[in-house]
Amino acid sequence: MFMAVLPMKQVAICALKKDRKPILELLQRLGTVQVEDGDLNDEVFSKQDRSEAEALFQKNAQIAAHALDVLNAYVPAESSLAVLKRGRKAVTIEEYNARVQKREQIMGECRKIIALEKEHSETVAAIPKVESQIVALEPWLSYDLPLDCTGTRDTAIFTGTLPGEVTLENFCKKLAEYIPQTEKVDEQIISTSPQQTCIFVVCARSDAAAVEDTLRKMEFAKPPMTSVNPAEAAKGLKQKKEQLSQHVEELEQQIKSCASQRADFEFAVDYFRARAEKYSVISRLSQSRCTFVLKGYTPEKDAKKLKDTLESRFDVIVESTEPTEEEDAPVLLQNNTFAAPVEPVVKSYSLPGKGELDPSVLVACFYYVLFGMMLSDAAYGIIMVVGCALALSKFKDLADGVRKTLKMFFYCGISTTVFGFLFGSFFGDAVNVIATTFFNRPDIKLPALWFEPINRPMKMLAFCFAVGILHLFVGLGAKLYMYIKRGHVLDGICDVVFWYMLVGGAIAYLFSFSSFTSMMSLSYTMPSQAGSVFGWIAIAGAVGILLTAGRDSRNWFKRILKGLYGVYGITGYLSDILSYSRLLALGLATSVIATVFNKMGSMIGNSIPGVIVFIIVFIIGHTMNLAINALGAYVHTNRLQFVEFFGKFYEGGGREFNPFAAHTKYYKFKEEQRL
Repeated sequence: MFMAVLPMKQVAICALKKDRKPILELLQRLGTVQVEDGDLNDEVFSKQDRSEAEALFQKNAQIAAHALDVLNAYVPAESSLAVLKRGRKAVTIEEYNARVQKREQIMGECRKIIALEKEHSETVAAIPKVESQIVALEPWLSYDLPLDCTGTRDTAIFTGTLPGEVTLENFCKKLAEYIPQTEKVDEQIISTSPQQTCIFVVCARSDAAAVEDTLRKMEFAKPPMTSVNPAEAAKGLKQKKEQLSQHVEELEQQIKSCASQRADFEFAVDYFRARAEKYSVISRLSQSRCTFVLKGYTPEKDAKKLKDTLESRFDVIVESTEPTEEEDAPVLLQNNTFAAPVEPVVKSYSLPGKGELDPSVLVACFYYVLFGMMLSDAAYGIIMVVGCALALSKFKDLADGVRKTLKMFFYCGISTTVFGFLFGSFFGDAVNVIATTFFNRPDIKLPALWFEPINRPMKMLAFCFAVGILHLFVGLGAKLYMYIKRGHVLDGICDVVFWYMLVGGAIAYLFSFSSFTSMMSLSYTMPSQAGSVFGWIAIAGAVGILLTAGRDSRNWFKRILKGLYGVYGITGYLSDILSYSRLLALGLATSVIATVFNKMGSMIGNSIPGVIVFIIVFIIGHTMNLAINALGAYVHTNRLQFVEFFGKFYEGGGREFNPFAAHTKYYKFKEEQRL
């Protein structure tokens, strides 16, 4: 039941170097071997650094991915949902090899489309520049001379702008103030606006310096330079803009014409990424002049088939051995349909360490229950079940982790539905609110199959504590199981059985007090004689912990001190048990918020506007409530597993089994020999 960690075999493959390529490609397609760094490094065997080749393939994969992104931007591919529904495209080995022969041609097309996109971007960027030049020339269209004309041998011409709106009279006055000695000056305003005034000034060449200095003091700025008059320059710029726009359209059409090559680009991405992975593996091999040795791990169930497949195709020696205690074998989990969905939760904490049990089955049993208690609304649960079921049936090529997560929420939805009916919650009190508001039938409501937590919170709190205590005790049981499995029975008694006696006895002793059972809304009070028995059991457990918690020390004084500190650990159990009150808090939050939204929606009453408002508030409110409280249930369920439950027995620290495989995005192989 517990041990769902697949046993691993250490595999060593020795083959001729001429068969290296087909062997590695076969292993990559099979995806059953995790390759480790070779440990042979002497005069005969050595490692080859293939990082440059790996980097080259990675670069090609990036080029192909970039080309695909460019194509998708101009000719959108299938939607993400459609791709998930269809799944990756299957390709046979023959089709794969045929496309490999065209890889250079495909890469040429990839570079071509990237170059087209670059030219397109540069052309598009040039259009606003031309437009700004046209706008800058508009105030000068009535000016007949080129704007770069500076005068003749005897005269100097100044064309430019002054800030703000300036009249010719004011301009002439200011010019006379600054340079009264200059008489041969001709001024003209070309155009004016609130932002600027375009001016034209002609003076004798001898007065040019004085005029220029004066204009500078007036914040004079030069216009855009043109070798022809502004009207002709603007006409040329407009023609250039049209040419650029036309070129943009031509480039877009050229890019769109590559749509038929989308499949080739996708293949190139997968092919070069797979090649890069293969060359990273080659760098790990121990190689001689004629042979190579590959070492790694494979699941025990695949070891024989792997050996038979390789030996039937190649001249190869395949040896599989049991990993030694010193070796850090990778971890691969395999659970039944009920427990497998919570494997991502276990992995997010840590995979089982060496000799540890896989907690997935135990986690699954409590995960679904805890989640359902916190969300506890039948309608929300049905929505989760239907949504996850549709996603699992429609989307054929989901990643393994995503599929497991959807299955986990599917089971969580079932649990939520069950607790919703037990606690009488279906969109909160929506049944009663709708019946009362719109049908004048206050007698219609969804009865709780057990009780309503909002009316009996102490009974719900007692139930939460009971579930929490069971959760913690199962964690202790898992710790005891591992001790017994390792042959450490005495440690199991000292570290688990005594804690069962202390915590369990103390809890049972409380049930002999009527004040406690009354506070917790319990109808049964244990007889005082039985309570006394459990009290003595708790005392015996405390004494056992006191005497054994410091058993690793030979000094009795230190042993007793450690024992006292061990007994103090009872406060940790109290804190852990109180943590399960969050089950009550989140369960009530879901119900209360749902009820509030129902009341808000029904405030207008039984009328057409009232129905419309109710529907709007109902949909928005319950969508938000489901999203927020489902997230809260997920987070706090994980916390109860990671902190309270795993803290009792689980350490983790295992490394995940990561086989050498074809991690493709768009294609998958039809491998008849897949193990």
